[in-house]
Amino acid sequence: MTTEGNKLNIIFMGTPKVAVPVLEALEKTGHQLVGIYSQPDRQSGRGRRVNPTPVKEAALGLGLPVFQPASLRRDEAAREELARLHPDLIVVAAYGLFLPAETFGLPRLNTLNVHPSLLPRYRGPSPVSAAILNGDAKTGVTLIQLDEGMDSGPIVARRTTPIEPNETCDALTERLFRMGADLLVDVLPAWARGEIRAEPQVEAQVTITSRLSREDGLIDWTKSAVHIARQVRAYHPWPGTHTIWQGKTVKIIAATVSGGVASRPAGTVAALDGGVGVATGDGVLELRSLQMEGKRPANASDFVQGYQDFVGSTLGR
Repeated sequence: MTTEGNKLNIIFMGTPKVAVPVLEALEKTGHQLVGIYSQPDRQSGRGRRVNPTPVKEAALGLGLPVFQPASLRRDEAAREELARLHPDLIVVAAYGLFLPAETFGLPRLNTLNVHPSLLPRYRGPSPVSAAILNGDAKTGVTLIQLDEGMDSGPIVARRTTPIEPNETCDALTERLFRMGADLLVDVLPAWARGEIRAEPQVEAQVTITSRLSREDGLIDWTKSAVHIARQVRAYHPWPGTHTIWQGKTVKIIAATVSGGVASRPAGTVAALDGGVGVATGDGVLELRSLQMEGKRPANASDFVQGYQDFVGSTLGR
């Protein structure tokens, strides 16, 4: 906890559930959270009910003031309202909206962003998926000073962690933002005292990720079993991985690499000892959980019992 004289006025910006630990960690520091910014509430579910964002819900539970402008870039009144909060620091974690330079340059301690990769590797919107898909042994979280580029600001601090063998994108993302919350709290006192100098990113090491679409999840069975297993983990839960069987979409929710050798054409479904597998361009992928279009998810054995012509068929058409 800080003493009264050392309290900072902090604005936090975030929207999804993964950003909540960062908000909660800041609240526990004893600094003054003068404003919580989150994207506008949206309709969701079958009833199209308007639900608060997870960050808004958490902020209201903590008794903190919430602001939800649709765009700070286009809304001059919203920018003026933010300026009247007189922040010493702005912290951004998965906010999802771009900030104008006059906003992120406003605080005397600048604006810090929590990014779930080891920058300059994996700038952009899908860094966690990219790390898993590429088979990286490790990843991490980076605290940067925001600038006008995409995740291009100077690095304040980084923390590294191994990627677990069966870790999915959603699980790893949640873990990285919790790490980011801890890193932010650890670094904040020295940053406030001016004892940390942010270091420019090495441009020669920059890699960029792109926004994922549903088409990215379509499985190419000529790829290796190792690659497809990583694809299933990297794209869980969005955009998910899927294949085509008898003209319908089948989601592959969980899968692992089997020890078997593919002896049939890629995409051929075969019974395994206690399970079901698919021949790939290199090796066999064991399916663990599937979901037929319009149906509920099922484990592989139940799925095969319900669709007995699945084994022996060819996927992808």
